[in-house]
Amino acid sequence: MAPRNRELTVRALARVEGEGRVDVTVREGRAERVELNIYEPPRFFESFLRGRHFLEPPDITSRICGICPVAYQVSACNAIEQACELELDDAVRDLRRLLYCGEWIASHVLHIYFLHAPDFLGLPDSIALARRDREAVERGLSLKKAGNAILDVIGGRPIHPVNVRIGGFHRMPTTAELIPLSDELCTALDHAVATVRWVSSFDFPDVELDHDLLALHDDSSYAIDDGEIWSSTGLRCTADEFPKHVVERQVPHSTALHAELDGRRYLTGPLARYSLKSSQLAGVSAQTAADAGLGAQCRNPYRSIVVRAVEVVYAVEEALRIIDRYERPAEPFTAGPPIRTVGHGVSEAPRGLLYHRYEFDPTRSIRAAIIIPPTSQNQAAIEHDLRRAVDGNLMPADDDLTTLCERTIRNYDPCISCATHFLTLTVDRR
Repeated sequence: MAPRNRELTVRALARVEGEGRVDVTVREGRAERVELNIYEPPRFFESFLRGRHFLEPPDITSRICGICPVAYQVSACNAIEQACELELDDAVRDLRRLLYCGEWIASHVLHIYFLHAPDFLGLPDSIALARRDREAVERGLSLKKAGNAILDVIGGRPIHPVNVRIGGFHRMPTTAELIPLSDELCTALDHAVATVRWVSSFDFPDVELDHDLLALHDDSSYAIDDGEIWSSTGLRCTADEFPKHVVERQVPHSTALHAELDGRRYLTGPLARYSLKSSQLAGVSAQTAADAGLGAQCRNPYRSIVVRAVEVVYAVEEALRIIDRYERPAEPFTAGPPIRTVGHGVSEAPRGLLYHRYEFDPTRSIRAAIIIPPTSQNQAAIEHDLRRAVDGNLMPADDDLTTLCERTIRNYDPCISCATHFLTLTVDRR
């Protein structure tokens, strides 16, 4: 029988981006303390941006994350273009969405095959998975290569793309340059469908989340690069109104801030996107979701791997649609200085909604910046689910219980480095 009082610690989380630990205290058979302790040092990007020219944030903020740099570039562009009151050419918007599809493919596939799938197969890592199922790993590598190819052709390189700028791109690709992408994506679509079949065959614990869900919405398509902000409890607002509803707070045990939506914990990311707008899926992605048994909503965090796989199918389909209708515009970007003093921008990073706010001074420099990444928004929900996992599984030995805690966290694919911000600092000099 497991002891009623226990102290459990995971000192370094494996198969997640960044550095974090888990601390659990069990007293009298109940989880008294459950903390996701993000100890990675603050990275000060919001401070770095102060005083910079208004054209610089896309290049600077892309360095926040090597896995989802496009998300930071697009949210920055959306915020600053709002302040500049720029109207972008439809082809420019399409190309930006295509670039984002490349990131969704590359990021989701990295998580599915190399970080998350080993949990369901009783394996320690993707190296062991490659020994057992070489074909699966090769399929994942091929898919990631397809996503990287999009980033390379449109962004200039697959990590921290250099072709994105306010108002569009420094250079627009020719139609001929996109044809090889289309050929590669046709193969990728088969691999993406096979991925959904593969992950949907895993055994999933029966768990249901009760968090509020938050995602972007676009009437015309499955929102990726922009949109209105919708919640499962009926919130409908614009990016400008996001700070009225989402409030960050500092917690003692983490260098990443926690966030609340109108005073409640909430979740953003694949489960939120799918549950709020699965009806907007069409074609192969809708069929694979149905074949996987997802239904209209999915609130099981363990099945998030299936939702991510369906979103890979959607991103590949969407990329093919955009390439098929692409016509190179006369100009690669629309130029103009900030007209408003503040701009707000949002987009759907692979891990969830990413918000940027920029305030400008009369010299067109940035006076203040706020960036709220999805991982910090999800942290309160992750800790809640950790507590529930511990309370419901107190009988296993310590090693098994700590493994369960790690699995619970990996459901959310946290990007810990993205979540670390500048903290409130009080200096008492005596």
